[in-house]
Amino acid sequence: MSLFDEPVEKEISPNRPLAERMRPENFSEYVGQQHILGPGKPLRVQIERDQLQSLILWGPPGVGKTSLARLIARITKCDFVPFSAVMSGMKEIKAVMADAERSHRLGRRTVLFIDEIHRFNKAQQDAFLPYVERGDIALIGATTENPSFEVVSALLSRAKVYALKSLAPEEVITLLERALKTLNLSAEHELLEQIAIFSNGDARSAYNILELASAVAKDGTLDAAAIESVLDRKMLLYDKAGEEHFNLISALHKSVRSSDVDAALYWLARMLEGGEDRMYLARRLVRMAVEDIGLADPRALEQCIAMQQAVHFLGIPEGDQALAQAAIYLAIAPKSDAGYKALNAAREKVQNSPAEPVPMQLRNASTKHMKAWGYGAGYQHAHQAEDAMNTMECLPDNLRGTEFYHPTGRGLEERISQRLEEIRKRRKGKSD
Repeated sequence: MSLFDEPVEKEISPNRPLAERMRPENFSEYVGQQHILGPGKPLRVQIERDQLQSLILWGPPGVGKTSLARLIARITKCDFVPFSAVMSGMKEIKAVMADAERSHRLGRRTVLFIDEIHRFNKAQQDAFLPYVERGDIALIGATTENPSFEVVSALLSRAKVYALKSLAPEEVITLLERALKTLNLSAEHELLEQIAIFSNGDARSAYNILELASAVAKDGTLDAAAIESVLDRKMLLYDKAGEEHFNLISALHKSVRSSDVDAALYWLARMLEGGEDRMYLARRLVRMAVEDIGLADPRALEQCIAMQQAVHFLGIPEGDQALAQAAIYLAIAPKSDAGYKALNAAREKVQNSPAEPVPMQLRNASTKHMKAWGYGAGYQHAHQAEDAMNTMECLPDNLRGTEFYHPTGRGLEERISQRLEEIRKRRKGKSD
């Protein structure tokens, strides 16, 4: 019997795993990977024009590599032959290639899909080369490992490598919403968010959670208890646009401000487990660095910007550790809101006093006429003075002597306070 006796498009049994039943049949049903499959993208155009070539799909588990390979075969009307590198050896390779060669002579094209192609050794990978070159097969390999290291160069040179990305939570939710219809179930959007976050961009994992939870769903409704029974963990749901969201972020901020590192970690964990947007948490921690630590420890802001980059780069769950590290750093750092108060004081003065003109000594004399009008008159270049410090007044006359910034004696601000006192005395001509 030929490997191609059964058609590619056959009815999928309702007893098959949910992930198998939910495979897309066209591009409108395929979710994710828009960087390579969006309208007008090269791979999309190549498939739609039936200009099939060998491909290597590289990406993490559950992002649609197998589904994409099946979709390519469906759209291009090719026989689809799945081939597992885990369960196959040279004997199986030769049998598949012989069938593919006969099929090619009969005018039928074959998509040979090799799952986990990185598990094949060099000799096994080389065995496909003659058939790829003759066009007997269009080889589509799937791998979670870097093809540059795991796929032989001869095969790489004959195949285009496409990198697939982890699915975003919103994309996983879209898939879960479709799956609920297949299962004749309903569920709150927040529950689907929890599944999406827990599955970490892996659609297969999300489908498995949903399918297992559906077995204990009551009255056609999937509730938190059903999900918890599958995940073996408590679901900490809260309305991320409502009061509980603001209660939790307030608790986190005030714990950091109070230097209570353990409380800060607890409230951070509550928000992480509740599915809070990681970049929102990153922004709030950056805010804490400038609002509550400030110049008492200028490195706090550096640490938080590095944390934001790490969260963006690593994603979930690895990036969560960067959030925790930043929260710990901020909690134990010396605290100062002097900079925060200083800006507020300056703003209040701006709002409640006339907008005085810029003093002449601070204006640039860009033309000879401006110089004749007094622009720049009396300007003192700081670098020409001793210690690069002059006594030139830089505030408008009505604000002369006003002080907005009053550093604390905590952390680096203790040294800043001493330096600022010296500067202010020198500028007032009262240097010791």
